[in-house]
Amino acid sequence: MTLLSATDAILVIIDFQARLMPAIHDGARLVANARRLVDAAGLLAVPVLMTEQNPAGLGGTVPELAGAGPVIAKMSFDSCAEPAFLEALAGDMQLVICGCEAHVCVGQTVLSLLEHRRRVAVVQDAVGSRAAESKEVAIARMARHGAEIVTTEMVVFEWLRTAAHPQFRAAAKLIR
Repeated sequence: MTLLSATDAILVIIDFQARLMPAIHDGARLVANARRLVDAAGLLAVPVLMTEQNPAGLGGTVPELAGAGPVIAKMSFDSCAEPAFLEALAGDMQLVICGCEAHVCVGQTVLSLLEHRRRVAVVQDAVGSRAAESKEVAIARMARHGAEIVTTEMVVFEWLRTAAHPQFRAAAKLIR
């Protein structure tokens, strides 16, 4: 994968859930960055897919992100174990991944997507774990296996490609 493309991407939001987020290191910043990604996706017509891990136990998606896209409930840590998840990602789109926890659900999902030969970009500043060390090790592992590691700002500006884009001003405001 080289540059990300808004015409060739799906934003995948993994398990940003109400009962989980208070335990996530730097959780408020991660949710804010995920919201920036959702808003940029909306401006640039990038589809959004969301998951919720055991929603009966961990609650629904945090209010800041609720309703951003269709939600697939799951019990497996690896979202790919849920047939509806892979069906929703049919085709050869770039998968831009954010969510929690980096070393469990995000990590297992990303590694599985890579095994399925999917193009995956993990948004480092919109992925979290309870412990910073767990996130750090997970990011390194995903990168070793072929995931691109990017930031929220990289995603937004690569989706835009040019300051001449009709949505440039609106998207740039999301970053500032």
